[in-house]
Amino acid sequence: MQDLNAMLVFARVVEEGGFSAAAEKLTLSKSAVSKQVAKLEDQLGVRLLNRTTRRISLTEAGELFFVRAQEVVAAAEAAEQAATSLQDAPRGTLRLNAPVSFGRQHLAPALPDFLYVNPDVTIDMTLTDRFVDLVKEGYDMAIRIGALPDSTLIQRRLADARMLTVASPDYLTRRGVPQTPLDLQRHDCLCYAYQATGDEWRFSGPEGIIRVRVAGQLRANNGDVLMEAAIAGLGIIVLPSFLAGDAVRGGQLTPILRDYKLSEGAIHAVYPHARHVSAKVRAFTDFLAKRFGGKPYWDRDL
Repeated sequence: MQDLNAMLVFARVVEEGGFSAAAEKLTLSKSAVSKQVAKLEDQLGVRLLNRTTRRISLTEAGELFFVRAQEVVAAAEAAEQAATSLQDAPRGTLRLNAPVSFGRQHLAPALPDFLYVNPDVTIDMTLTDRFVDLVKEGYDMAIRIGALPDSTLIQRRLADARMLTVASPDYLTRRGVPQTPLDLQRHDCLCYAYQATGDEWRFSGPEGIIRVRVAGQLRANNGDVLMEAAIAGLGIIVLPSFLAGDAVRGGQLTPILRDYKLSEGAIHAVYPHARHVSAKVRAFTDFLAKRFGGKPYWDRDL
């Protein structure tokens, strides 16, 4: 395989009709251009150019090689232009991963607005509550909620992730309203399978940090499933406000233990590289930060 730079230099020498003109075009010294062509000839084992003090001409081998060299150089320049164009304006396929509930309720309504103003972008979105490896699984970016582990991923905070302890009015009428977190030990609680602390819910209040081991009839790896069970009166649940907000505003769920705060995280956009972030990733992250930033719309009137 020949040196692409040497092929480029050779092609420019032929196109410009000499070493001096090619050197000026390539912003190189004449001697550097001559050395590149000589190196290429040595590698090939053939003479490509006939040289005189006034002009150059192609040998028979040089004519054949020049045709192919032009094709290779043009292909390389096209590849470079295609790659760098992705940095200039949002375009191409954005492979996105997001949690199921947040993706359904908040990303899905946002996508049309983004795509309308970015017609050269295509989004390939996967919804899963499983923790994915962005690099290994080929994602450009992901939306993650809660405390983030230490990693080499670049993180951008989009919004707060406020947590609420809620239950249906029917459940609270039947079983009573817990007054402190320790009262939860006598209640049915609905557990999220992917919660970092497992079945231990942690609160902070007037007494300091309180850790409560909870249990109930249902555990699931999806927040929508657990919320529907809570609305149906099956138990008490901890939910993010972006999921429970509408049910609270509609009276289907009632917040409890308001004097006790749950550990709260944030909603982040994460992506693998700090340098040379593609325009599509940058544009979508900026769009989400503007849409969800400040006080998120799902927290209004709560």
